Amino acid sequence: MGVGGVALAADVWDGERCGVLLVHGLASNARLWDGVVAALQDRGHAVCTVDLRGHGRSEKPGTGYAVPTVADDLAEVVGDLRRRRGGPWRRPVVAGQSWGGNVVVELADRHPSAVAGVVGVDGGVIELAERFSSPAGARQALAPPALAGTPAVDVERAVRVAHPGWSDVAVAGMLANFERRRDGSVAPWLTFERHLQVLDGLWAHRPSAVFPRLTVPVLLLMADDGGRGPLEAAKRAAVDRAVACAGAGARAVWFAADHDVHAEQPEAVAQAIADAAVAWTAGG
Repeated sequence: MGVGGVALAADVWDGERCGVLLVHGLASNARLWDGVVAALQDRGHAVCTVDLRGHGRSEKPGTGYAVPTVADDLAEVVGDLRRRRGGPWRRPVVAGQSWGGNVVVELADRHPSAVAGVVGVDGGVIELAERFSSPAGARQALAPPALAGTPAVDVERAVRVAHPGWSDVAVAGMLANFERRRDGSVAPWLTFERHLQVLDGLWAHRPSAVFPRLTVPVLLLMADDGGRGPLEAAKRAAVDRAVACAGAGARAVWFAADHDVHAEQPEAVAQAIADAAVAWTAGG
């Protein structure tokens, strides 16, 4: 359950070791973590995945897409896990991809006692205001394509062409971003207008101001897709800045991967999260 009683869909797997809450990115869904879930389960961790408001199977309110509100949604999820499941969920590790990384960094700032540490998976340091002078500029550049009504077979073909190395599990996770219609076409679960609201919230978020305030550890698992242009340079500068100024200390690990590194390399991402969880909860 999220802020204001918004119903959030979540799946929970039991385990003896520290709980790990996995948070998807913009226009994504919980299923894209399926490979990481399996790998964390193999390592004995309790795991929870959640569809954020407006996404996947969760309720889709017309408002509430600012980063602080979505972070408070997660605080509600963590509190519910602690009350219902106890043990491994006393202070979980929370990992978020892309926009979800920014959300979990905000969670760590607003609710530090709720988490043992947070992990940004090619996210957490996104600061759209450094690229765009206004929310309108971000909307214009980053608005999603119009995919509603596209045949599902065409969407699957496009995913497999774009990600030839992905497993069937990862492809299925990506396809779960869409509602499947009776006529065989798809529509994104996150509507166009709500997508724009998320962009507005992301533009307003300033992780560079948040990192110096953090009192819990942070791990950044960043994707290096081989690009060396201005955007890649700005991304590396943002990561270096975060690592240098995080109050509780932070470190970054780079993967040769695309933006959805958790789908492309689930074992490696799971191992990095598990190692962090062990270090952050030792003796706790």
